[in-house]
Amino acid sequence: MIIDNEDSVTGVVLRAMAGGDDVRLREIAASFVRHMHAFAKEVRLTEPEFEAGIGMLNRIGQATNDVHNEGILFSDAIGFSTLVCLMNNGANGNTETAAALLGPFWRMHSPVTPNGGSIVRSPTPGPALFADLQIVDARGKPIEGVEVDVWHSSPVGLYENQDQSQADMNLRGKFTTDAEGHFSFRSVKPAGYPVPTDGPTGDMLRAQNRHPYRPAHVHFLCYKPGFKTLVTQVFVDHDDYLESDVVFGVTRALIGDFKQHDAGTAPAADVGAPWYTLAYRFVMEAGEAKLPHPPIK
Repeated sequence: MIIDNEDSVTGVVLRAMAGGDDVRLREIAASFVRHMHAFAKEVRLTEPEFEAGIGMLNRIGQATNDVHNEGILFSDAIGFSTLVCLMNNGANGNTETAAALLGPFWRMHSPVTPNGGSIVRSPTPGPALFADLQIVDARGKPIEGVEVDVWHSSPVGLYENQDQSQADMNLRGKFTTDAEGHFSFRSVKPAGYPVPTDGPTGDMLRAQNRHPYRPAHVHFLCYKPGFKTLVTQVFVDHDDYLESDVVFGVTRALIGDFKQHDAGTAPAADVGAPWYTLAYRFVMEAGEAKLPHPPIK
């Protein structure tokens, strides 16, 4: 275990780590060490740069709390979250709806809401949105009894946990699909928004001359025992940031059809033009039903 020179460090570390009982942990840890050491050699990492990197990791942890997960945000902003998501879900959309990032704002225990009900729980000015969606299996058969979490930002681009003017759980709801696999709800059309930039992720974006914006979207988490949990998003078509999402979360199959209605009778008597409708069909595949760990409380 004596180090002779820089070329001997990696091998010594790998041998020291090789005695663990967990085979998968050994595989991951060894690959991590090899890649980190190769990275340092490739860029000839200086000691001040190393210290800055450790400082950034520390700041990411310090910036994470019950209502904000800086670690997830940083992973999103370097495309790592999307890469892991696409590697593990959907077979490129061949067997299920393409998965998308869970994101840093999902909360468990959203209010149970009847089909057709509203998830607007406090005054939220903006165009009304009426969504009618369906979940089917890989053969196109409707799936009854799927629990679907829905959440999205307000028309000013803020989730309710970021905005004291919104009621708790505003623009969040949990629905259950009917015998035809349908669920529906009323809300307001979401807006795109900047990700938080007051932490180390924001520092990175500014250093790279990148904008912090996400295109407007609605999140969905679909859960039923016997089916692989589907976590995805549907994006507002024609949004200015579809081609430059700061977290690289847009796939073409997830761009929805948010239809604007400037005339005609709205689905609710209290709604005037313009109002929007969204129709979309999700496909779930057989597999393990497992809920993710919520990034915030």
